[in-house]
Amino acid sequence: MKNKWISLKKLITPDTILLYADETHVRSYQILRATWSEAGRQKQVPTYGHHAHVSVFGAVNVLNGDTVLHRAVAANATTFLDFLKILKSRYPDQLIVLVLDNARIHHAKMVR
Repeated sequence: MKNKWISLKKLITPDTILLYADETHVRSYQILRATWSEAGRQKQVPTYGHHAHVSVFGAVNVLNGDTVLHRAVAANATTFLDFLKILKSRYPDQLIVLVLDNARIHHAKMVR
């Protein structure tokens, strides 16, 4: 499928929703960068054998500052599609221009 680039100036009208979106991961564990300990005794940091995390999708409407957030168990094409459905339900019957980075999940086959 060939990409067709369109100038944003041609798409933006007073009724257009312009959103910048991305995703991130919030982890329940921290990286120990530096610490003090008694000379000759290494600091012990307990770990619990799991690295829980949550993925968060977010979009901001650059025209009015409105935000949309979606929490998911992972950031993949399926959960990104769920986020797109939430955006569509938030702005029904309006043209949405979504500005994304080049992450694989944003242009996966199932998303296209």
